[in-house]
Amino acid sequence: AEIRKIDRHNRDHKNFVLQITDERLLAKTNGILQGMSGSPILQNGKLVGAVTHVFVDDPTKGYGIFCENMVRFGQVGS
Repeated sequence: AEIRKIDRHNRDHKNFVLQITDERLLAKTNGILQGMSGSPILQNGKLVGAVTHVFVDDPTKGYGIFCENMVRFGQVGS
């Protein structure tokens, strides 16, 4: 996946837009599926966030939330 747009201050769990670019994944799933929310997003082998929403009209795109915001806004454990 590629991060296409970043909004670090969005408190609506939509910190960045990602697009699935892996041809094998697209062939298997057609993109982000319902139920994939919470799936980890890795960049250079490091956890950067999680999938939150899919674009209804384009399943190859979705939103993600940064790890630090999950912790800051109480989205991870207690």
